[in-house]
Amino acid sequence: MPSATKPLTENQLHVLAALRAANAPLTAYALLERLRVWGFNAPTQVYRSLNRLVEVGVVHRLESLNAYVTCTDADHCTFGFTAFAICDSCGGVEELIDERFTASLAHLAKSHAFTPANATVELHGNCGQCADDRAPGCKSEQALPINDRNRIDE
Repeated sequence: MPSATKPLTENQLHVLAALRAANAPLTAYALLERLRVWGFNAPTQVYRSLNRLVEVGVVHRLESLNAYVTCTDADHCTFGFTAFAICDSCGGVEELIDERFTASLAHLAKSHAFTPANATVELHGNCGQCADDRAPGCKSEQALPINDRNRIDE
């Protein structure tokens, strides 16, 4: 959670609220469009807020999508190891939290005399709902479309 010595700014709180309200990962430019009503008018305003939210562990950046999602469990994120299952069909994202996985990554790094600052694993494939060729219940109508390069189309 955010440090008590440095609370989140109003802009950071607006960005966090927009991400929490989203049903899919959002790019900085998609956030900018949603936040214009709050006086946001430049990408740098969004990026500064996102950087701080990532720093305090309440938001994650999905590198392969160049998009952001809120953290499922901010206390877990203090460990620096996160994993995500990203559905290439519907764009759904699930944060995977498993202490055995975290311990295994830490052990692997230590066995190679490596001290990681953080680790993020992004698994791409199909969620359970989409595994059967867009089965009923697939979130494809709700999520942002993803093109063949695994980038969110805006």
